[in-house]
Amino acid sequence: MFKRALSEKFLTMLAVGLLVAGCASVKVDRMGVDETVDLSGRWNDTDSRLVSEEMISDVLSRPWIDRFRAGRGKDPVVIVGSVRNRSDEHINTRTFVKDLERALINSGEVEFVASSVEREEIREERKDQAAHASEATAKEEGEEAGADFMLQGAINTISDRIEGKEVKYYQVNLELIDIQSHRKVWIGEKKIKKLVKRSRFGF
Repeated sequence: MFKRALSEKFLTMLAVGLLVAGCASVKVDRMGVDETVDLSGRWNDTDSRLVSEEMISDVLSRPWIDRFRAGRGKDPVVIVGSVRNRSDEHINTRTFVKDLERALINSGEVEFVASSVEREEIREERKDQAAHASEATAKEEGEEAGADFMLQGAINTISDRIEGKEVKYYQVNLELIDIQSHRKVWIGEKKIKKLVKRSRFGF
């Protein structure tokens, strides 16, 4: 009888606990998209934006761009290739690539062409236009702008941990390559170092 009463009491307490947990409120605070929030110490949107802006500013200030303009009489056409994630954590490199593309386009210093994936979709659209659009509005094949340079690179990390402390070190390397000659005309590097402190009790 005593065990049964104890069991019923335990089940009641468990049910009340689950009910309270289920009714816990959630508070959401809106913030500016450019506001820096670093919760875990991992690579985040602020790192992606700041690194891309700084590295694009650097690549556009180097001698290769003036040499190209002097020799060709026009702005260079650039495409962003792959940025490999060689770190020990998940990093959405597609977001970083888009940040690079935006910084390049908004600079007004270079012409920019779509990626290989985007070009395939556009080519399918041209094929559809050839079959269904009027002759006056259908876009012709063989009129694409070819890129002069490709920007590609990698993100690497090194971590050092001891007793609730961790130092996270990110190194982003980018290279700008002449597509015709395969010459590297610029190599850029950006480093980020973060100290992350964690409570022993998980607070």
